[in-house]
Amino acid sequence: HSRESVSTAPESNDGELYTTPDESLRVCGCCGALRPRYKRLVDNIFPEDPEDGLVKVNMEKLTFYALSAPEKLDRIGAYLSERLSRDVARHRYGYVCIAMEALDQLLMACHCQSINLFVESFLTMVRKLLEADKPNLQILGTNSFVKFANIEEDTASYHRSYDFFVSRFSEMCHSSYEDPDVRTKIRMAGIRGLQGVVRKTVRDELQANIWERQHMDKIVPSLLFNLQDPTDSGSPGCEKESPAELTERCFRELLGRAAYGNIKNAIKPVLMHLDNHSLWEGKSFAVRCFKIIMYSIQSQHSHLVIQQLLGHLDANSKSSATVRAGIVEVLSEAAVIEASGSVGPTVLEVFNTLLKQLRLSVDYELTGSCDPYCNNKTTTDQERQLQEAVIKTIGSFANTLPIYQRAEVMLFIMGKIPVPGIYPALGSPIAGWVRMNSCMYQDTPWTGHYNMLAALPSSFLEPLLSFTLMEDPEIRLLVLSILISLIDRHQNTHKFTFLRSVILSDISVLKLKVDKCSRQDNLFMKKHGQRLYRHIFLTCSEENSGRSHYQALYTLLALLSVELANEEVVVDLIRLALALQDLALANDERLSLYNRCAVHALSAAYLSLISQLTTVPAFCQHIQEVIELRQKEVPYLLPEDIFIENPRVPESLERVEGEVLFQQFQIAEVLGGSGYNIEILNTPFTPQITDEDRLSKRKSIGDTISLQMDMDPRYSPEREQVGCVCVFSLMDSVNGEEQEREKRRLVVERFQTAPFEEIAAHCGAKSSLLQSKLDQIFELTIRPPPSPSGSASQGQTPTRSVPVYEMKFPDLCVY
Repeated sequence: HSRESVSTAPESNDGELYTTPDESLRVCGCCGALRPRYKRLVDNIFPEDPEDGLVKVNMEKLTFYALSAPEKLDRIGAYLSERLSRDVARHRYGYVCIAMEALDQLLMACHCQSINLFVESFLTMVRKLLEADKPNLQILGTNSFVKFANIEEDTASYHRSYDFFVSRFSEMCHSSYEDPDVRTKIRMAGIRGLQGVVRKTVRDELQANIWERQHMDKIVPSLLFNLQDPTDSGSPGCEKESPAELTERCFRELLGRAAYGNIKNAIKPVLMHLDNHSLWEGKSFAVRCFKIIMYSIQSQHSHLVIQQLLGHLDANSKSSATVRAGIVEVLSEAAVIEASGSVGPTVLEVFNTLLKQLRLSVDYELTGSCDPYCNNKTTTDQERQLQEAVIKTIGSFANTLPIYQRAEVMLFIMGKIPVPGIYPALGSPIAGWVRMNSCMYQDTPWTGHYNMLAALPSSFLEPLLSFTLMEDPEIRLLVLSILISLIDRHQNTHKFTFLRSVILSDISVLKLKVDKCSRQDNLFMKKHGQRLYRHIFLTCSEENSGRSHYQALYTLLALLSVELANEEVVVDLIRLALALQDLALANDERLSLYNRCAVHALSAAYLSLISQLTTVPAFCQHIQEVIELRQKEVPYLLPEDIFIENPRVPESLERVEGEVLFQQFQIAEVLGGSGYNIEILNTPFTPQITDEDRLSKRKSIGDTISLQMDMDPRYSPEREQVGCVCVFSLMDSVNGEEQEREKRRLVVERFQTAPFEEIAAHCGAKSSLLQSKLDQIFELTIRPPPSPSGSASQGQTPTRSVPVYEMKFPDLCVY
């Protein structure tokens, strides 16, 4: 019966016999030669002994057949899958390897439109291998999948899913197999498998979206787990790379392929992994992760990572200080990696968030708890470390900005200074602000010939200079360091030291970098020069100044001479140095004996430097003669005896007179003979200030603001009320958010619960009050009409006041 059915069936193009399924089974059962051709070709690639490996000649025949009849690929794949499943079930692993090798060769050779159905069979077999308990089968399936992932298919697949492979490869990355060598192999296979999934899916938009959250929540933690584990190393003789090295390469590839819309889903699992495993506190691993991220993603997406970190820092506002400090440390490192200005559109958000964390840290330090409801305790040391980290990070971010924006950032920070008196236990709040601004200039020196008017605008220079007169010596020193960093555009600061500058007879050994003073520099000194001189003079008169203060003042004077000096500025600076000498000679009770000697030494050191910079021989000779005489008679007026660890201070300064002093008339004479305008030099220097006692005793930012309003001609007595309003509004800005929120809540509650009559009466009262205020304003604009004689006649009834806007003026008086 079977022979009859075979003979009557038509023959296909490739010589196969069309039979019914039952007939085909009967044929295959009694005669193998009557099996379909593709099955015979597949059977022939398997040797009798699996150790002999794939029969290469028969494999070439099968490959040629598949290329000639691509429509048979799906049947070949299905039959190979059937054989592999049977061999896996029977534990004939040699034949399993042969079947997978054949599949790999067919997959690499065939790229026709019918390959999609073959791929489905291939993925089914890979899945069966990955589900097996044998590590070797899992590794075999992974290797085949990686080869498949490197193939670029000609046609897209709309229905193919890789969810199983993502889950299985992630599970393999966390393998806990007993044998460490086998465990390492399984983990590395899982990493390579995830790498293959990423490569296969990111190339084709029609494939499964690997960037979806459910996939990233499996892939990223699996990679970080192997990146973190220090115990795993490469298997000797098997793998050249360790799991950590392979993971880093895979992680970088994943991030490098991330587009703008996918950055968030890629970074979020990193933050969660660091949270779940308490990895912020160690800092090193978290910093390493984000260094990899920042160096791997496209540079235009860097600010998105910063945004994610800022949001995570806000979300952890009530976490321990060590966790917050770890996040801030990562932010600082990320800012350093970023290119200049790449903070992007989040400039104010960055500084606002960091300043908010600084304020919260101060609150936690005072209360001793981050979250009273969770009994989350904190210590002063932890919070102080966090505050220093925040200050350092603010400086790091500011250094990525253009120069003109740094002054704006510093002004923004100034507006966040808390009102003095709120935190008496923490001392002056200005010290923290000055440290933050100091970080912007000391951590990354400014170089190049930038415009000083842009780097130091009036809106920033005035409050900055006012801080040089604060009572706290640390604040004064930090402000001086900011000014030095701003003015030093050629990195000359380290070349100015007291001990070398005085005894040097040839200043060329310092190898100073000097550029010609530009027009913008001249404008800057014309606008702000006198203000700088006044504050230098007043800083010298502070009684609690120390050696470091005078060193900073000398460096500041030297940099002004090198960076911003023209002939007019040189004369002004010499006049200032002579004024400092007069200050030290005056018997001022506020200055101690050491301070007076220090001011003398500062004046001598600077005049020695400026005399060599001007290259006027007679001027240099006079300065050198005075210095040599001081070395013999009054050495305590020179830096060598004063600015040392144990200064040699005399009992009195009664002998300081005559030839040991620099003579103003003699200096003016020699400079005038060299073409300098000495009219200003003959005018005694006095700081243009009326209330000097108030200047030297300020402790708070409120006093500083008041001083600025007194010194600024814009703040006239008529504007006193407006000035007070500005001061009070600044002082109320700290708690403004809480008050505004409470006020809004009360208004909403009133309108929800109060009866309509009460609401109407309240609104009517407000409108009446507004009308009365308007009437008062209009009354102020009403004046009596002008009298021809200039005054009203005696006994004459004064005429009714006429509002200004109703007055009639002659046509000739109207412009």
